[in-house]
This record gives sequence, C-alpha cells and structure tokens, in this order.
Amino acid sequence: MKKIEAIIKPFKLDDVKDALQEAGIKGITVLEAKGFGRQKGHTELYRGAEYVVDLLPKAMLIMIVEDNMVEKCVAAIIGAARTGRIGDGKIFVSPVEEVIRIRTGETGAEAI
Repeated sequence: MKKIEAIIKPFKLDDVKDALQEAGIKGITVLEAKGFGRQKGHTELYRGAEYVVDLLPKAMLIMIVEDNMVEKCVAAIIGAARTGRIGDGKIFVSPVEEVIRIRTGETGAEAI
C-alpha cells in the first residue's frame, strides 16, 4: 500500500476529485493548507496599502491506495491539476506499513 499526498491549487480541487473518482479511488481526505515553493508569494494592494502574501492558499489531498493503483492515481491528479504555470503543486508517494479500520478492526487492503 502507498500513501499519496498531493498539494494543488484550490480551484483545481473539484476537477482532481472527479478525476480520482473516475480512476476508482475509494476515498480521499482534503485539508486546506498554505505554503509556497518557487512562487515565493506575491504583493497585493488592499485599501491603498501594499502587503506581501508569502503563504499562498493550497489544497492538500491524502489517500491510501493499493500498489497497483498508484500510477492510475498519480496520472489522474496530474491530468486534472496541471495548468502549466508555476505553483501547480507536488505529489508525494510513501510506503504504508499497515492500515487498520477502527470500527471493524479490519487490516491491510480490506481496511482501505
């Protein structure tokens, strides 16, 4: 099993969620996040005052998938989240040793 974490632009969340459902992903967790990478933020004008926004809004998706679903999941995220501009996001794939469903005690792939 693998844990896939994707950090994307918030306005792409619905597109990515739909693409993941079409790819057969059973569940995702979505968190609101803030951060920056190469974008390094930007300057905004608010009521005549200039200020720097150095932490940009992002959406973070977390999902646990079986090994055979990783490529399909990553492809779905890339296809739906890519705009071709800086700040499109990142995807992290990590191994998962164990998953346990609290309600039933099921473990492994059955708990996903």
